[in-house]
Amino acid sequence: MAHKCSISGKSRQTGHRVSHANNKSKHVFKANIQSKRIFIPEENRMVRLKLSTQTIRTIDKIGLKATLKKYNVTLAELA
Repeated sequence: MAHKCSISGKSRQTGHRVSHANNKSKHVFKANIQSKRIFIPEENRMVRLKLSTQTIRTIDKIGLKATLKKYNVTLAELA
């Protein structure tokens, strides 16, 4: 699996590093992706997912089911 969040789809962005002299060089901004074990109560099992830290915070705040609904993702797509 690539450097991409399993739920939100957040991945890398491109841009420039800009020096004081306004010289521009290409640069890749990677999302902060963490490997996390999540418990799925409907299936009574643990799943290991690659999630962005923002998505992990959302899961902690509103729960897994509500987070999946927010991003229009189903449990079948994760497993």
